[in-house]
Amino acid sequence: MAAKWYAGKWLFWGVFVLLAIAAFVVTVRPDPVWVDLAPVTRAPMEITIKEEGKTRVRDRYVVSSPVAGYLHRIQLEVGDRVVPGELLTEVDPMPASTLDARSRAEAEAKVQSARSALNSTRQKVSAAEAEADLALRELARLQALGGDHFISEERLQQAKAAADRSQAILRSARFDEEVMAHELAAARTRLEVSAARASGNGEVERVPVRSPVNGSVLSIVRKSEGVIQAGEAILELGDPGALEVVVDVLSFDAVKLSRGITARLTGWGGSTLDAVVRRVEPVGFEDVSALGVEERRVQVVADITSPPDTWQTLGDGYRVDAEFLLWHSDHVLQVPESAIFRSGGQYQVFRVVDDSAVLTNVSIGRTNGFHTVITEGLAEIDTVVRHPDRQLEDGSRIRIR
Repeated sequence: MAAKWYAGKWLFWGVFVLLAIAAFVVTVRPDPVWVDLAPVTRAPMEITIKEEGKTRVRDRYVVSSPVAGYLHRIQLEVGDRVVPGELLTEVDPMPASTLDARSRAEAEAKVQSARSALNSTRQKVSAAEAEADLALRELARLQALGGDHFISEERLQQAKAAADRSQAILRSARFDEEVMAHELAAARTRLEVSAARASGNGEVERVPVRSPVNGSVLSIVRKSEGVIQAGEAILELGDPGALEVVVDVLSFDAVKLSRGITARLTGWGGSTLDAVVRRVEPVGFEDVSALGVEERRVQVVADITSPPDTWQTLGDGYRVDAEFLLWHSDHVLQVPESAIFRSGGQYQVFRVVDDSAVLTNVSIGRTNGFHTVITEGLAEIDTVVRHPDRQLEDGSRIRIR
């Protein structure tokens, strides 16, 4: 009987000690850390630079008064179409003294200068025609080869872009030729009107101001009639169908851009448009942000490559969001950038293994500010901790929020 009593006593105290040890372990054991998790995925990824820009008519022409006189009221409105030779307004020349010998010589020199400028522009037109013809023949040759799959689609697209650019350059050169021709006519008019007044051949006719190009009225500098000086701007013309996009980019980002980089245009009220960088200005300028921070920015000019019928409603000075594509991959292993931290010169993450956080070294690649490419250390089936705090250590138990 005594033996049974002693055995029961030892059993009781043994169970009591085990329960005390278990309670102590539970008491001193740290609580699980609340965490947010993110899977390691394979997905498309791209690195872009996004800035706000505006559209701009590529070729702009300021029509000025050929003589000093009294300007008649402009009847046109902004957006009205004009054709070459169309009468814009008229200027009644002010009664002025006859040109002296020096002024007449200067006027004749201006006529000769305008004639030389016109000849120079015609040579540029000839050169542009030759370049456009060569680009079209090259495009036709590559299209013939493309049908037999001898060249890549990318090479064919480059040839199409080159042909479009050569045609745009040719149109611009022809516009310049028309402008030079009208400048020569203006110089002759000033000389002829002065000669008519000197000879006293009756009343001097009004000087017409005509459109030098085919386009639209972009702005009217002088709407009302009144006295105007020779060379003073009257209105501005241009072709709204020949638009380019100007984007002010931070100089830190501008060094990553170059001619030929593709871009997407959004935020203008229509579908996404494709564009390509034509020029990165070599000179920066200072700008002040909305927060009052001084920034160094650079103008980047891009051409719209989408079909014109998709952006017919765009006009001069419209706002757009330009997103320049620096790098792209269709299938890359990546994690949120918030899951990666640096310790002791090594990039690390907390990988989830059986409800515990395991400290894991990783090698990273490119990042777009939101996700980072993982080259070594993780697999697609893994899960990592986002925004790890200082409570989290290697092997810590975790609980998902």
